[in-house]
Amino acid sequence: MDKEERIRQQAHEIWEREGHPQGREREHWDQAVQEIEAEGSEAERGPVVPDPTVGTGSDPEVRGSKRRGK
Repeated sequence: MDKEERIRQQAHEIWEREGHPQGREREHWDQAVQEIEAEGSEAERGPVVPDPTVGTGSDPEVRGSKRRGK
């Protein structure tokens, strides 16, 4: 599916989600473009891999136990 068709479908979904308002075609189109471009940016960055160091030593129970010699 080409980009324009994806935008058209996304704009239609936005229109439906918002209850079929009249006169907001350009707004829905622009929003669809932004959403699809954001999806492309995410795909280019690749999957998010958790940082293995985040959360290390952040559990107060564990830290407290170590300080008290437990």
